[in-house]
Amino acid sequence: MQTKPPLLFSPWRKRELDLNNRIMISPMCTYQAETDGLVHDGHLVHYGQFALGGAGLIMVEATAVEARGRISSGDLGLYSDQQIQPMARLVDYLHLQGSKVGVQLAHAGIKASTRSPSDGGLFLDQSDHEKGLTPWLTVGPTDEPLAPGWPTPKALTINEIEVIINAWGEAAKRAHLAGVDVLEIHGAHGYLISQFLSPICNARSDEYGGDTGRVKLALDITKSIRKNWPASKPLFFRMSVIEGVDIGWNLDDSIKLTNELEALGVDLIDCSSGGVKIGMQGQYALPRQRNYQVFLAEAIKEKTAIATAAVGMILDPQQAEDILQAHQADLIVIGRAALNDPYWPRHAEQHFLSNQDMAPWATNYGWWYERWAKALNV
Repeated sequence: MQTKPPLLFSPWRKRELDLNNRIMISPMCTYQAETDGLVHDGHLVHYGQFALGGAGLIMVEATAVEARGRISSGDLGLYSDQQIQPMARLVDYLHLQGSKVGVQLAHAGIKASTRSPSDGGLFLDQSDHEKGLTPWLTVGPTDEPLAPGWPTPKALTINEIEVIINAWGEAAKRAHLAGVDVLEIHGAHGYLISQFLSPICNARSDEYGGDTGRVKLALDITKSIRKNWPASKPLFFRMSVIEGVDIGWNLDDSIKLTNELEALGVDLIDCSSGGVKIGMQGQYALPRQRNYQVFLAEAIKEKTAIATAAVGMILDPQQAEDILQAHQADLIVIGRAALNDPYWPRHAEQHFLSNQDMAPWATNYGWWYERWAKALNV
C-alpha cells in the first residue's frame, strides 16, 4: 500500500473536461449495432457496466462517419441525424453514473465491408445475402486490395476525399448534439487515415501521397472536426505510432505528425501500433507482453509537448500507477482487462486504500458490498 494518493485517481483536466481519474476504457468494437448504425439497449448495458465500474472516461467504439466507412454492418455510426438521439440516450446514462464519454470517429477504408470477427472477419460476399448482409464497395488511397483474393477497392478521387473530410466534420456536429465530451479521431490500425499515412500502401502521386502528402488527410480531417467541434471540448487522435518493427510508418513520422496535429487543436495522442497489411503481423508485430506499447506513449510525450495515453497489456493497478509516476503517459487505457473485470477501476482504487472503504462504489451497490466485506473479515 502506498501512503500518498495515487496518480491513477488524481483528477485530469483538458480544456473544459474534468476527469475524476486517469482511467479510460478503450474503444472496443462490439459489432452489435442495428443495420442503420443505431445505439440500442445492448450498448447501454455494455457501456453502462464500465460507468458503474468507475472509469473516468469511456471511449465508445469506432463510430463510422459514412455508411461505407463501417468495418461491418454491425458498426455504430454518426453519419445520419437519426443516430443522434440514440447516442444521446447512452451518453446521458453514462453521465448519470459519473463517467465522461468519448466517441471514436472512424472510417475503415479498404478494411470495410467485412463480417464480424466472431463470424470470421473476412470480406462479405454474395453468400452473405442469405444472412441479410449485402457487400458494399470499399474505398482507399489506391485500388490495391487489402490482401490477395480480397475485393478491389475504389481509389478515391480528390473530390471524393473532400466529401469524406466533410463527413468527419458533420459527424463531429452530431456528436456534440448528443452530449459527447471528447472526440477521438481513429488514425490507427490500418483504417482509412492509417492507409493514407502508410508508405507501404499509399502509392498516390497527387497531393495526398508522397513523403509530405501522406499526412494531408489526417490534417484535413482534424481541421474539419475542429471547425465543427467546440473549442471547450478536447480532441484525441489514436495513432499507430509505428506500423510494425522496422517497417512502414515509424516513430519519427509520428513525432512530426503529432506536432502538426497539436497545432490544429489535438490535445492527446492515444498511442497504439499496427498497420494495414495482414502479412505485417508475426515477425513485424510488437511482442504482446506487459506494457508492450508504453514506450510509444513515453516517446511521443518526451519528444513533443502533447499529452499521451498508454494502452496494451496494462493489467493491474500498480502497473498502471508506475506508468503515471514515471511520466510515461497521462492516461491509462484498459480494454480486455475491463471486459474481464468491468469494476477494474473500483478494485484498483481499493488496492490503494488502507482500509475497506466502500466510498468508491456506486451508492446502490456500496452498502451491499460493505456488508459482504465485513463478513469476510469475521
